[in-house]
Amino acid sequence: MNSSIISEKDTRDIKSMTLPELTEAVKAMGFPAYRAGQIYQWLHVKLVRSYDEMTNVPAAMIRELSERYPLCTAELKDRQVSKIDGTQKFLMGFADGALVECVLMKYKFGNSVCVSSQVGCRMGCRFCASTLDGLERNLAPSEILEQIYEISRVTGERVSHVVVMGTGEPFDNYENVVRFIRILTDENGLHISQRAVTVSTCGIVPRIYDFAGEGLSVTLALSLHAPTDEKRREIMPIANRYSIAELMEACRYYYEKTGRQVTFEYSLIRGVNDQAAQAQALAALAKPLHAHINLIPVNPVRERDYQRTDEDGVRAFQKKLEKRGVNVSIRRVLGRDIDSACGQLRHRHISE
Repeated sequence: MNSSIISEKDTRDIKSMTLPELTEAVKAMGFPAYRAGQIYQWLHVKLVRSYDEMTNVPAAMIRELSERYPLCTAELKDRQVSKIDGTQKFLMGFADGALVECVLMKYKFGNSVCVSSQVGCRMGCRFCASTLDGLERNLAPSEILEQIYEISRVTGERVSHVVVMGTGEPFDNYENVVRFIRILTDENGLHISQRAVTVSTCGIVPRIYDFAGEGLSVTLALSLHAPTDEKRREIMPIANRYSIAELMEACRYYYEKTGRQVTFEYSLIRGVNDQAAQAQALAALAKPLHAHINLIPVNPVRERDYQRTDEDGVRAFQKKLEKRGVNVSIRRVLGRDIDSACGQLRHRHISE
């Protein structure tokens, strides 16, 4: 599977550079190395939108930076705020007209932002709105960062946790997502803890092994959604390529290599994957791996037929897992009165 679609612009995108790379670029321009640290601070801590805001950088350097490295910035296109719980959903646009959505969720432990890693998605999961318009392109590291930066600019809120769980399959844009994580967690930038970052994949097995070797301390979330190959193939086309046995072996490797507990994301769909036998089979997968199961009442999508398991059914499913000694939680349903399902806001704008 093609893991990255990186345009020429991306390779010289200053906001996608690590500090060592930026230092080399600054020296190649003929300026002192220490200027790189100043620019990096302006970009990744002070979150400026233009070089003109960099007040301690010489005018000559500003001119050359502007010519060589046009800044990637996100433009806010739409914003929805839940009257129920304060969840905020944002639609952002980039210079080429690409639209992405991201979400700010408020918890007792801090503010969490869910970001998109691609413009659209080609994974084809049957219950998801993100895949309705197909894959347009991958996002550069700077474009993933900008979702967080623009939310911080607009709301004035500090972000403490990040989940790469929005539109797109992160491991289908592997190199850019890994670079994004390194910049996001760099001590010279926002310095968000790696342990406060979660990356969700529908299960591209080779990339799980690659990710285990990156030396990162992030949480891996596997979008499982069914405990058998037969049922999983009905709702997730990726299951035709990788079996559950292969997935479990990859998750075991990740857990042993990193020491980080793997999470199984499980969207409960009424009459599809919420029966007692499926709870038993799911527990049998999770227990040997010491995996955490996150139950998600599926968000209904207008273009799909799937319906959410009711609250009693979700609780009953949880109890069946707990009786088998599995660590399980139910994801709090946020933004119920806005376009809460992943990809819905973007799809509505495209349709209109």
